[in-house]
Amino acid sequence: MLALDFINVGNGDSILVRELTGGIQTFAMLVDCGHDCLVRDDHNDPLDPRSQRIYAADFLKKQGVTHLDVLLLTHFHRDHVGGLGRVLETVTVEKLLTTYLPPKGHGPLDPDGDNGLPKAARNLLRCLDFYASPLREQPDRIRSAEVLTGDKIEHFQLTEELSMEVLFGEPALYPRQKVVCDAAYRGERNGYDLIHWAKSMNVSSLRQRLRYHGKEIVLGGDAYAHMWETDTATPCDILKLPHHGSLSSTTRKLLKMLQPRTIVVSVAAGRPDERPHPYIVELLMEHSSDVRFTDAVSIPGLVKPEFHESVHLEIQ
Repeated sequence: MLALDFINVGNGDSILVRELTGGIQTFAMLVDCGHDCLVRDDHNDPLDPRSQRIYAADFLKKQGVTHLDVLLLTHFHRDHVGGLGRVLETVTVEKLLTTYLPPKGHGPLDPDGDNGLPKAARNLLRCLDFYASPLREQPDRIRSAEVLTGDKIEHFQLTEELSMEVLFGEPALYPRQKVVCDAAYRGERNGYDLIHWAKSMNVSSLRQRLRYHGKEIVLGGDAYAHMWETDTATPCDILKLPHHGSLSSTTRKLLKMLQPRTIVVSVAAGRPDERPHPYIVELLMEHSSDVRFTDAVSIPGLVKPEFHESVHLEIQ
């Protein structure tokens, strides 16, 4: 059996994929680690007392997961890598799949120091610190790391029954990411380059297509819809909608190509930036009778809040 848990990390993404045989875990993969905080400082209204938001690391503990065969990071925004430190305190990792590794011997980037950079550039450095600091401080928690170059679709046979394709954005993005990030670690703080790359981060987000017992699961990361309205968007059974249900997350064309039976939206309830956007929610409901939200989203006339630690799905 394949168990999928789209964890209610509030703001961000974290997805636990496990193969279970007779109730015993035989494989575990985590895709992204969620935010470093369950309530973001830019929309920090008090949590509903019924909220079941949970850090990815705490969810792993509750599920008895102590080791991950694969940890895959789709990109380096804080709401996807902010929880990495907690995760590495909780589990060991056999293999890290990533599109960038900081140079050996790197130190912190000090995004809040007196560097004269604009806010967007500082934010990028902060995201990189949330990713790189746990790698530096807990090097023995990850056995091996593989850098995905982004110039071809990557194929992984994860178990005898479970396979995965990793799909990328424009191939030129990933060498550019390395140039900008390596320069930052050398102390070269070009504000224009940092801001330009920060705006490209979602466009570089990885997507995954999992296949198990004739079923297909698409995990969209934060990849905007316009990036993959191509022949890589083929019908699936389960879709993790990209980018928290924003207006750029999907289109009618993409949904017609994917034809998902179940759609999961990873999003915090009560966001002030219309994520999920009501138009997108209506569009999703036109294409699927099974649309779920990780957090207790409430949209009058469309969505009633449901309180849970994860959206849990199983494939036999």
